Amino acid sequence: MKNLRRKTLAAASAVTLGAGLAVTGGLAPAAAAGPETSYLVLAPQGATTGRAAARVAAADGTVVAAYDQIGVLVARSTNPDFAARVAGAGVESVASTAGLGTALDEGETVEVPPALVADATGDPTREPLYGQQWDMDMIHVPQAHAVTTGRPDVVVGVLDSGISSTHPDLATQIAKDKSTSCIGGVTDTTEAAWNPTNSDHGTHVAGTIAAAINGVGVTGVAPGVKVAAVKVVNNDGYIFPEAAVCGFLWAADHGMRLTNNSYYIDPWELNCRNDARQRPVWQAVQRAIRYSQSKGVLNVASAGNSNYDLAHKITDTGSPNNGTPEERANLTNACLDLPAEAPGVVTVAAVGPTGAKSYYSSYGQGVIDVTAPGGDTRFRTQGARSTSTDGILSTTFNTVTRTNGWGYKQGTSMSGPHATGVAALALSAHPDMTPGQLSSFLERTATAKPCPVGVYNPVPLIPTGPNAYDATCSGGARNGFYGAGVVDAYTVVK
Repeated sequence: MKNLRRKTLAAASAVTLGAGLAVTGGLAPAAAAGPETSYLVLAPQGATTGRAAARVAAADGTVVAAYDQIGVLVARSTNPDFAARVAGAGVESVASTAGLGTALDEGETVEVPPALVADATGDPTREPLYGQQWDMDMIHVPQAHAVTTGRPDVVVGVLDSGISSTHPDLATQIAKDKSTSCIGGVTDTTEAAWNPTNSDHGTHVAGTIAAAINGVGVTGVAPGVKVAAVKVVNNDGYIFPEAAVCGFLWAADHGMRLTNNSYYIDPWELNCRNDARQRPVWQAVQRAIRYSQSKGVLNVASAGNSNYDLAHKITDTGSPNNGTPEERANLTNACLDLPAEAPGVVTVAAVGPTGAKSYYSSYGQGVIDVTAPGGDTRFRTQGARSTSTDGILSTTFNTVTRTNGWGYKQGTSMSGPHATGVAALALSAHPDMTPGQLSSFLERTATAKPCPVGVYNPVPLIPTGPNAYDATCSGGARNGFYGAGVVDAYTVVK
């Protein structure tokens, strides 16, 4: 029996809204009777939020954001009986989001020392540090760039921890007019709000997608496109469901064609639709994703770093990651990894420098759509030690010194933006593609990889144990480790 080991979407290496987006209103809350708590309040599918908003006010709550497009309200209240009182006509479901924040436990960044950056020569036709970007050669980025580097009207929403707007490889790449913070489910478009606070995760992801060709640092997969910072990670490092919902709707209503999502929405790796507490989260997120798809957005998500077979869910003993882990046994496919397993989302697994499955990457026949470079810093030593340069080199932001730089991370958080960057190149070459057509195109143009024979484990010497990362692949040309195969930047533009 395989247990679900909670790991980060950037594994350790040595290394929300349209017109009238956010509103304040409702009756003034009654005297505080408890801590202020946030709630998702859902109107019936297809209904307006007017009656739900009235019930919020009557239950001593305040609406802080109204997503009328999908019938979802974000409300806050100090009334401990709020959830019970707000239920009724005009409200399909309600759930407190307290305790539903997911930690973006992103792993270590191994920075490239400034002296090495200054001395780097790389390829002068590309970027000084390009020689360390093995990932770009793997997916044929140089050949793609000979055709196109992407179009600036293609904007990718990076739903993450913010992007450093002063980074020399990113300053010209950010669509500032489309960037926002979604913390608390309420938008804040000030530049300071969507810059990183305590995490460089979003900055690293953004660099993989679109770092500029400017004679500095690295190149992104699609340096001709723009990225928008959509900050969904709060200052404590948590993603709450209301922030994710806000992010999907913001991207949809601000002309973005793609979003990259390298996070979980729930402190349990699997959100169970048959659980009364978790079902409203699933409903709200699914409504947001469906709405974004209707507006022409393709959402790309990382598969996770638990080396977990998402097609055969059995037991979760490592969640929640914001409290005391508890065992949930006999899981079914009603329990999903959000947003990766939401319908219509492109789910991306990770490979290392050899092209083989990264030891940490989650997998699953029928779940993984494509794979991309995410790094594998332990394959050279069979797990005994790490080699940071086998991770993914991209842009970084040191949150202690508040300085920009470049460094290595590994994880499906890193494979996701490679696939997103390839999708951005595909849209640049074929701008009329719908989300469904683009998703299918990514799969058809990927390079298929067969399953390894028998039990796969490249890291038997890892300190957690010789069988800690055993995995078995199933399927043929399309299989559980690699989906349709490794994305290819050149084949989508040639």
